Amino acid sequence: MLRSIKIMGLGVLLACTFGACELEQEVLTGITSEQLANNPPAELAAVLKQSAYSVLMGDGSYGGHGGFYSYQEVTSDEMAIPQKGGDWADGGTWIRAHRHLWNVDDGELNGVWNFGYRVIAECNVLIGQYPTVEELVAEMTVLRALGYLWLLDNFGNVPIVTELTTNPAPPNNTKQEVFDFIERSILENAEKLSKANNRINLNYWTAHMILAKLYLNAEVYTGQAKWAEAEAALDVIINEGPYSLAPSFFSNFAQANANSVENMFTLPYDANNGQGFNLAQMTLHYESQKTFNLVDQPWNGYTVLEEFYNSYEDEDLRKQGFLEGLQFALDGTPLSDEVGFDGDPDGPQVIFTPEINMLEPGAFRQAGVRVNKFEYAIGAQQHLNNDFPIFRYADVLLMKAEAMLRRGNAAGGLEYVNQVRERARIEPFTELTLDNLLDERGREMFGEGWRRSDLIRFGRFNAPWWEKPTSDPIRALFPIPLNQLQSNPSLNQNPGYN
Repeated sequence: MLRSIKIMGLGVLLACTFGACELEQEVLTGITSEQLANNPPAELAAVLKQSAYSVLMGDGSYGGHGGFYSYQEVTSDEMAIPQKGGDWADGGTWIRAHRHLWNVDDGELNGVWNFGYRVIAECNVLIGQYPTVEELVAEMTVLRALGYLWLLDNFGNVPIVTELTTNPAPPNNTKQEVFDFIERSILENAEKLSKANNRINLNYWTAHMILAKLYLNAEVYTGQAKWAEAEAALDVIINEGPYSLAPSFFSNFAQANANSVENMFTLPYDANNGQGFNLAQMTLHYESQKTFNLVDQPWNGYTVLEEFYNSYEDEDLRKQGFLEGLQFALDGTPLSDEVGFDGDPDGPQVIFTPEINMLEPGAFRQAGVRVNKFEYAIGAQQHLNNDFPIFRYADVLLMKAEAMLRRGNAAGGLEYVNQVRERARIEPFTELTLDNLLDERGREMFGEGWRRSDLIRFGRFNAPWWEKPTSDPIRALFPIPLNQLQSNPSLNQNPGYN
């Protein structure tokens, strides 16, 4: 049996020097070269590759507060983190993020950058150390491509690093070069991946999903649309893949969602052994601890914007994924927040109102609808057990509809959107437009980390919304963080940022 321990890998540090990141690496110990050669590649790969996937998890990563996930959501029209007196002041970071006024030295942006390069660095280590294990190399190459897709989407011109002993100060590559690198990485390796429906690892189908995401945003990244290529990649999943819409929307986000027929690629969070998904802490009111008998008190931060919440029809089953109105303890007692009562017209009772009185500095502690899309199990710890879906089949259908619409086949795209609406128990669309498709994507994919990218692709990211004026077009890309510029003099800042 292969055994592993965690150490600080020199190769990881070399690959991350310019990214100023630190990374623990899973490596094999006590294994001779003869024993390594005699281990089946499948068993070897299964042990090794989990170190790379684990980098996707953790605080500030995908599903946690403080970095990548936060900046996909708080910079969009879905959520905000209002400042409630001294609570959530945080040096103005989240206020600036909401208003698209972030600074190059905002530390959370450095977390977004490091998230992508930590994934890339771990993949480079495994590819470099085990070049003959074909399945491992192919899968890590595709996972590395996903890391670069996120970096391309957030920062644009980023360095391509593929070797352990790389130049510690690599220059920027162009967006076109990064695009081509991602495309080539997937096209050359997708056929080598398993077609098994293993949701916690990338496979043949999810490689095509990454490719479809790349092509769907190609016009944003390179100026050249690739709608036909996006549709072709999606057709592989739809026509040949093992996925389908789950009969119940919320089963995809339940605590026990590991066997969802719809979730394609998930992060297997675990309260004890895979921590980092702390959505209940991020969004619930302090007193909501009594609603779910939570082990730890929530932080009362993330709230849903009123206009976004109101975009749901009352009959839409997905609207049940929010907490609104008077809140109760587990025993049925109305929640009260006497300490936080500061003239809120709703009084000391905890009543989540769609309206948020202000973004800062005196937002009411109970203002704003809260996220309830993921199940908060009774007695849950700070870190949830729910697997977080990065790719989901409903997204495939909506992406297919978009590709068809943009190619002039609105009637064909309508069929795919209405599959999603039928599951939500609402009337089908009679026509498909870019506006109602974007709205439907928001309702279906809320809180899953894709809204910022969608808004940019639809030309709506810089538009004004609540407490946010029209933002400068340069804000469609984040600045390269100051930490990175200081540690790597070869980097050039994105246009428009000082």
